[in-house]
Amino acid sequence: MRTLCSSTLIGEFFVIGFAALVAMKDADLSASTVWLVSGIAMVLCVALCGVITRPGGVALGWALQIALVASGIFVPTMYFLGALFAGLWWASVHYGKKIDEAKARFAAQSTENSPSGV
Repeated sequence: MRTLCSSTLIGEFFVIGFAALVAMKDADLSASTVWLVSGIAMVLCVALCGVITRPGGVALGWALQIALVASGIFVPTMYFLGALFAGLWWASVHYGKKIDEAKARFAAQSTENSPSGV
């Protein structure tokens, strides 16, 4: 799960950075505010890569997905991109857990089938 979720989060890191560049063109938003909010979101993406398997890591990831969709208020394209990444996040969590379970079953079978004492 960690690999799939981290890949999604790193993709989001870049999308947030590019969205910040687009948001800076909005005359109603100051550049410092845009980069502060975007910077926090980008740091959160990287930090989540390290804590995704800990309790609450997936929930924080979902909160980031909601914030990404909500950022469409300022950059309308983010409604689409946020929904796309929310779908990728779901797939990363869902299939990542299945992969982890399959790895655990394989490891258990390997230890059962290995000769004792080797």
